[in-house]
Amino acid sequence: MSQYNSENISLTDRIISSASYFTAGGAGFIWIIIVAVMRKRMSSFLMYHVFQSIFLSILYFVIVQLCKFTYIILYRIPLLNAIPYYINMPIPMFFGYSIVQAFTYTIMLYLGITSFIGLYSYIPWVSDIINQNTGRK
Repeated sequence: MSQYNSENISLTDRIISSASYFTAGGAGFIWIIIVAVMRKRMSSFLMYHVFQSIFLSILYFVIVQLCKFTYIILYRIPLLNAIPYYINMPIPMFFGYSIVQAFTYTIMLYLGITSFIGLYSYIPWVSDIINQNTGRK
């Protein structure tokens, strides 16, 4: 699947889709409510990015909860209890962020910037699910 820039995407759609990623789907959810009250239809571009940001936020929450459960188990095992520390350890090369934080912020910046430019951002598996559910594919 390729990313393509459509010339007819409005600036409002780009701003809302980008803001949706930076607010963990909050801006997009509010826009869904506004559109429903006004009885209008969202563009396919905006629908794709809003649903993808909401899906990623829920997925991130589930992954964090699973990691917490795994960390609880790993802390009790003597030789493996250092793994959670090293994963979340601040690294000066990443401006004091851990590997997990740097990865998360990089993905968020990629999605926010590409949606603001007017591209359909692609993340394997996640974007495929969103494409099927928004009728884009």
